[in-house]
Amino acid sequence: MSDTEDKPTRTRKPLGLSRAVDAGEVKQTFSHGRTNKVTVEVKRRRKLTRPGEAPVVEEVQAAPEPAPAPKPAAPAQKPAAKKQNVSNETAQERVARLQREAEEDRLRSAEEARRREEEAKSKAQEQEKQRAEANREAEAEASEAKAEVAVQSEAAAAPEGISESPEAAGEQSDADTPTPAARKFTPVARPEPKRAEKKKKEEKRVSKVDDDRRRSGKLTVNRALNDDEGARARSLAALKRAREKERRMQGGGSSKPREKQYREVVVPEGITVGELAKRMGEKGADLVKALFNMDMMVTVNQTIDQDTAELLVEEFGHTIKRVSESDVDIQVQEDQDPAETLRPRPAVVTIMGHVDHGKTSLLDALRGTDVVKGEAGGITQHIGSYQVTTKSGDKVTFLDTPGHAAFTEMRQRGANVTDIVVLVVAADDGIMPQTIEAIKHTQAAGVPMIVAINKIDKEDANPQKIRERLLEHEVVVEAMSGDVLDVEISAKKKINLDELLEKIALQAELLELKARPDRPAEATVIEAQLDKGRGPVATVLITRGTLKRGDNFVVGTESGKVRAIVNDQGKQIKEAGPSMPVEVLGLGGVPDAGEQLTVVENEARAREVAQYRQEKATEKRTALAPTNFDAMFSSLKNDVVEFPVLVKADVQGSVQAINTALHALSNDLIKVRVLHSGVGAITESDVTLAAASRAPIIGFNVRPNPKARELVKRDNVEMKYFDVIYHLTEEISKEMAGELGPEKIEHVVGRAEVKQVFPAGKKDKAAGLLVIEGAIRKGLHARLTREDVIVSATTIQSLRRFKDDVDEVRTGLECGVVLEDTNDIKPGDMLEVFEVEERERVL
Repeated sequence: MSDTEDKPTRTRKPLGLSRAVDAGEVKQTFSHGRTNKVTVEVKRRRKLTRPGEAPVVEEVQAAPEPAPAPKPAAPAQKPAAKKQNVSNETAQERVARLQREAEEDRLRSAEEARRREEEAKSKAQEQEKQRAEANREAEAEASEAKAEVAVQSEAAAAPEGISESPEAAGEQSDADTPTPAARKFTPVARPEPKRAEKKKKEEKRVSKVDDDRRRSGKLTVNRALNDDEGARARSLAALKRAREKERRMQGGGSSKPREKQYREVVVPEGITVGELAKRMGEKGADLVKALFNMDMMVTVNQTIDQDTAELLVEEFGHTIKRVSESDVDIQVQEDQDPAETLRPRPAVVTIMGHVDHGKTSLLDALRGTDVVKGEAGGITQHIGSYQVTTKSGDKVTFLDTPGHAAFTEMRQRGANVTDIVVLVVAADDGIMPQTIEAIKHTQAAGVPMIVAINKIDKEDANPQKIRERLLEHEVVVEAMSGDVLDVEISAKKKINLDELLEKIALQAELLELKARPDRPAEATVIEAQLDKGRGPVATVLITRGTLKRGDNFVVGTESGKVRAIVNDQGKQIKEAGPSMPVEVLGLGGVPDAGEQLTVVENEARAREVAQYRQEKATEKRTALAPTNFDAMFSSLKNDVVEFPVLVKADVQGSVQAINTALHALSNDLIKVRVLHSGVGAITESDVTLAAASRAPIIGFNVRPNPKARELVKRDNVEMKYFDVIYHLTEEISKEMAGELGPEKIEHVVGRAEVKQVFPAGKKDKAAGLLVIEGAIRKGLHARLTREDVIVSATTIQSLRRFKDDVDEVRTGLECGVVLEDTNDIKPGDMLEVFEVEERERVL
């Protein structure tokens, strides 16, 4: 066929009216808007008739010839269809139609795929059944063949036995009768019920394999050919059940009853019935039934007390172990370590004394540092800890305590954790109040003391006077025939420092200081602070054991895990032994100074103890003190002014010292109320609380963060920054005095007696007075008393002598006065005149 014959010729239709369908034509519609017209031919069918009958001709409408599928190469019909679609439908309709056709194609292809998959699956199952049937037939044929062989061998053996028998041979020769034929054994077929049962088992196995294949996922050729591959393995629980069943069957078919287990049940102060049942290993319904028998109508979720729980535990045969909530806490008690485990440890020496007597300068001279220059105001306000190695190689731990009056608690903590106290006294200043306090702390702690008389290089130094003054406080030095060591030193010029170290080593040798290093660590918090980059940091002194990185610990109401250990030189170390001061990182919060740090076995135990301590602290803080009616009425009549403040400091010890100093400023007229105190920078929550309470914020060596500064400007919150504690107390004292206002003092000027009362005008009354004491002045304050009871407090409105207005009337003279806002005047009343002086209030 040529190319011209394949391509249909394009003919132009004659112009005329368009008709829907021409006669003898059928219009066909294809997808994507293609159409075709087919001409229908009418053929006459010829019917054979009998001779003599007229032929019958029927018109049969032939079926339309199938039109060839439109080819992509035929451009004659496609453009016309596109034009027709463009003219008949909009763009939205076209898009909807295309989407609908695409969805139909997708559904049709999915249906075909599903049908193909089902056909493959059914084909595989049919093959499997055929294979199984073939296997069964082969097994049956093999068994039949074996049976036939056995029967034939048995039949062959029977005639031989008959011919070999002598008795039978004798009888055959003697008898005239013919020999009987040999017995024939016909093979017996296997019973049909067994074959049917075997067939059922085989079908069950095939169905199980089919189920396994169905569950295992998609069927593949390998899985269809391999029978056992891909089957589900038997679970461990099923194997255990099967073995347990075998054991029961071997033991006689019945399981022995289990013996009841009796336990030691831990019972707290309050426990639910359900929890008690779990600990006892009993059913909750049995416990409820027992309680009903005790006339106690309870449910499983109801809490019962410890005594009731004990009755239940004993009734079911168990033993009880009573515990209380306090058992959760770690008891801080000294358990003695075995003597063979103790090892020598460095001595802990605390430097104590009055402010500005040279304690920090002495430590700088011993360590070769210069800490004094970094102290605000030249005084120590934090408790510091250092470790010094002497020339002999021995290590000594020094604690530097503040000498200011506000840091009593810090000095007390230093005395409690130390082995030796070095009392620094300035030779030119003598015994001061904080020196006396340090002596009392040392005597209360029961530790030995070494007196270091400092500043002997000054001209007015008098060490002998210091020794004599110490006798007043029961401190007798060796020079005065006592047992207290003393040494004259100069920290500035480093005089006799070696002698001081020798006496410290001598005293430590006499004490025989030892501790056990190979045990969980115990330490005392010397100081704690909130560092911006490192979080809560605690300076601790290891008392015994070894603190290692990664240990879980609890300290006060906080718990944590040791993330890093930093020594006094700022270097990170992996572990710290006894008598070593270190900084610990990894706390959950800032603990209070003086708290005990204890290493526990795991993190859960640390959290449990910390949570219990927090609950107890909250109960103690929120507990109401017992009251009575007298206390209630006295509080109602109380006119004490409250001065609210917020305190934020750099370390926990400073917070405690500031709180103590502020409370010491309170008196009967005004009382300091610390709304909140904490460690770290001033935050937004602090500013919000201060703005709501109209309280100033006291920042000691701390500053607010940027967001807090914005809130301070917006809310106009008063901020006070300090770096020296006595500047803080002076400023707050002035603020509290200003809150009360100036102090008013009354000075009595004179007294007079009312002799007679006269009318003065329509409403007022004039009193005729005789001045008894002092003078009466116009415009001053006056009190009118009757029988020593104040009738009214008023002022003198006018003062006359005879008919003249005067400013003052002295003793022994008579005068007339008119009092302001009062007419309750009677003869015999006393008039007291006074003036008020305002002074600046000092707390």
